Amino acid sequence: MFDRGSGPPVIVIPGVQGRWEWMKPALEALSRTCRTISYSLRGDIGSGARLEPELGFDAYVQQLDELAERLELGQPAVCGVSYGGWIALRYAARHADRVSSLVLVSAPSPGWSPSPRQAAYISRPWLSAPAFMAAGPLRVWPEIHAALPDWPSRLRFSVAQGLRVLSAPMIPPLMSTRVQQAQALDFRPDCERIAAPTLVVTGEEGLDSVVPVHVTRRYCSLIRGARYEMMPGTGHIGMVTQPERFSELVGGFVHANYH
Repeated sequence: MFDRGSGPPVIVIPGVQGRWEWMKPALEALSRTCRTISYSLRGDIGSGARLEPELGFDAYVQQLDELAERLELGQPAVCGVSYGGWIALRYAARHADRVSSLVLVSAPSPGWSPSPRQAAYISRPWLSAPAFMAAGPLRVWPEIHAALPDWPSRLRFSVAQGLRVLSAPMIPPLMSTRVQQAQALDFRPDCERIAAPTLVVTGEEGLDSVVPVHVTRRYCSLIRGARYEMMPGTGHIGMVTQPERFSELVGGFVHANYH
């Protein structure tokens, strides 16, 4: 688990791979102005939480609630990244009195469905894992090229992020199950119940190869009063290619809405 910094508490929920370690540069940057907490999703190595299949997707909402209660955070901000956005959304909808603000970062909105390539990975997680990993650098390279100014910085980032991913391996069948559990739900009613100030963050259209920017932006019409910010020159992994900019944007919103 990651728990560093002081100031308004913010819980950052990881994406479908379930590992907080993949977001470490962003977490470290955010911890300079906020108490920043993150964790691995149920079932993953180091999560300390077993799977509860009978609860389905809501097992991840329960895990978040248990974490906030155990750490006695009062009213933290919740920040969901990609798949984690669904978890943050449902938690904020069900526990309005426990959330100071909600941040959705490159998160799929209600009505999203996997692309044909993503659907193939989901249907055959172990068989598709080698191809998924091999194609990963190619998928994000246009974004890395746009986000970082020169070849040395792009190379340093690619090596460092690659080592973070290798040190915190994903579990393909678990990722597949997570997507299927979320696909079985309708998150529109959750959007209607959100009372917390909400920030929707994306990268540039065309640079996010995982969740199209226009899909995430739907939250601005689904959640009353939601504010939108784009991180230019980034895509799905802008929080790690440009962690200081991410920290300034999210940290500023968290501070502005914490009482």
